[in-house]
Amino acid sequence: MHIHSDFDATVCVRTDRLEWQASPMVGVDRRMLDRIGDEVARATSIVRYGKGSAFSEHTHSGGEEFIVLDGVFQDEHGDYPAGTYVRNPVGTHHIPRSDPGCTIFVKLWQFDPNDQEQFAIDLNTVELTADPAYIGVHRAQLASRDYENVALERWDADTQAAIGDPGGFEILILEGSVRLEGETYSVHDWIRWPAGQSAALQAGEQGARFWIKRGHLSDIRIPNRD
Repeated sequence: MHIHSDFDATVCVRTDRLEWQASPMVGVDRRMLDRIGDEVARATSIVRYGKGSAFSEHTHSGGEEFIVLDGVFQDEHGDYPAGTYVRNPVGTHHIPRSDPGCTIFVKLWQFDPNDQEQFAIDLNTVELTADPAYIGVHRAQLASRDYENVALERWDADTQAAIGDPGGFEILILEGSVRLEGETYSVHDWIRWPAGQSAALQAGEQGARFWIKRGHLSDIRIPNRD
């Protein structure tokens, strides 16, 4: 299966317009944003757990990171309420479930195997600092690696900036809205921009708060299906 698998192309998705697709587990549905592979896949998705649903125990052979968008995600290690950002490196495993139901944004098979830091961060309470290079931009660094940099950013209302990275970037909007090439994107919309290109972004009249990953689109990791 290939969905938005040309990483030299720009992709802007209004995720609420996508149909939910059933996963192999009853009560767990997905909106697929990009994907290379079938059930074992390099994938970016929004996943919805119905009340009382669960996924079978599995090992993260390619790593996993996710943001809880609403509800409470759970596994044997604890409960993760809305606003939690989690990184589970290659080799970790768990039994995910959600008693009350939840929705998560999740990325699979996109970790460097040498990146073994596992953590969970509450994005609701993380401290952001002003970016001296861009008036109206505030940032908290979440993960800085040789192969990627991940941050939470808050842009004041109507803030404008050209952003780009030699390794590309992607954004998931958490609050507010942004304008890009004459179009407006709002909560839970997803933007992926190719390596080496810049985008002129403008926050909406209520500002914007978004998760952003930079630098990871120049070396695309594909699952080993052996």
